[in-house]
Amino acid sequence: MTDVRAATGPAAPPDIEITGTAQHRAWQERQLPPVEQLAPDLWSIPVHIPHNPLRYVSVYAFAGPAGLTLIDAGWDSDEGWDALQAGLDGIGGAVAQVRGVLVTHAHFDHIGLARRVREVSGAWVALHPADAAVVSRPDFRDAHLAVATQARWLQAQGAPADEAAAVVGTPEQYAAFTTMALADRLLRHGELADVPGWTLRAIHTPGHTPGHLCFLDERTGLLFSGDHVLPRISPNISADRASDPDPLGDYLAALQDIRSLDVREVLPAHEWRFRGLQARVDQLTAHHEARLAELLVAVRTNPGGVPWDLAGLLTWSRPWDQYDGHMRIFAVTETLAHLRQLLTRGLIVASEGPVPTYTAV
Repeated sequence: MTDVRAATGPAAPPDIEITGTAQHRAWQERQLPPVEQLAPDLWSIPVHIPHNPLRYVSVYAFAGPAGLTLIDAGWDSDEGWDALQAGLDGIGGAVAQVRGVLVTHAHFDHIGLARRVREVSGAWVALHPADAAVVSRPDFRDAHLAVATQARWLQAQGAPADEAAAVVGTPEQYAAFTTMALADRLLRHGELADVPGWTLRAIHTPGHTPGHLCFLDERTGLLFSGDHVLPRISPNISADRASDPDPLGDYLAALQDIRSLDVREVLPAHEWRFRGLQARVDQLTAHHEARLAELLVAVRTNPGGVPWDLAGLLTWSRPWDQYDGHMRIFAVTETLAHLRQLLTRGLIVASEGPVPTYTAV
C-alpha cells in the first residue's frame, strides 16, 4: 500500500507559495525535516516511510487538556515507531497521552502505526465509513486470501499469471498490511472531528481511496489535505479491487469541491506546506486532462489493449522498465482509473469478458 505518483510539472508555479520552507529545504537535501510547531497547540512530526520515494508522512499532533490527538500515524515499522515516539517526546508529550487518531485514509503510511498507538494509549481510531469498510474486508485481513485475490484481479487487467504472482508477492510479504487498525469511530462528510479547541470539519474527498478525508479548521483556514492535494506530485488515483467505479471522476469532482473553500494554508501529508490551493487544484486538474489525452492516443494506436499493457505506453516519473512490484500495480491501476473516466466520457468502449479490452470510438 505504497504509492506510485506521476509528476505534475514545476515544484511551485508562481502563484503557489511554499510555506514549509524547512520541509522543502530538507527535501532538497534528501533529509527528514524537523519537528515543527505550527500553532501554540499544533505540531508536525515527520515519520519515516521505508523504501519509498515519498520518504516520510507528516503526522499532525494537537495538544489539549485531555491529551493529544493525531492526524494520521505513520508507517508501521520500528523506525517509524521510534520517530513518532521521539517526535511526541520532543514536544513534551508521549504516545500514552494520545486520545485519538484521525486517519485521512487507509493506506499503510497513514494508518499503520495507529494500531500500536491504540495498544499503548487506548486511543480511538476514526475513518470515513468507505475506508473503514475496505480495511475490514476478508481479502484485506487474511494475507493468503489477499494475495490470491489481488493476483486474480491483475490477471483480469491483462497480466500474465506468472507476472501477476511476481508483482503481488507472497502472503508473508503481505502479512504486515493485515494488522491495520479497524475503526472505532466513523467520520462522515461535514461532521466535526473530536479535537478540543479546534473546529475541524471532515470533508470527504474520494479518489485516492474511496473514503479519503481532508480536515478544514474553520477558525484558522488550515486545510489538512492528506494525500488529496500535494504540492509537487499527483496522488495516485487507482481503480483497484476496492475502489468506486470511477475513482478519477470522484477525484476531479472532489478537487472542485475544495477549490471553493476559504483556505489560508494547505498542510499535506507529504512534502511541504503551501499556499495557493486554487492554483494547485487547477494544475492537478490540467495534469489529469493531459493524462487522459495521452491515454486516449495510446488506445487509438493500440486498439484492443488491456491496462497491463497500456500502462507501459504512458509517461511516468521514471522509465517503465524500472517499475516492478507494487509500483507496477499502482501504475496499472492508475491507468485503469483513467480508462474508466474515458469510458464515462464516451471516448472509448470496453469489450465484455474476463479480460476487458479497450478501443477508441
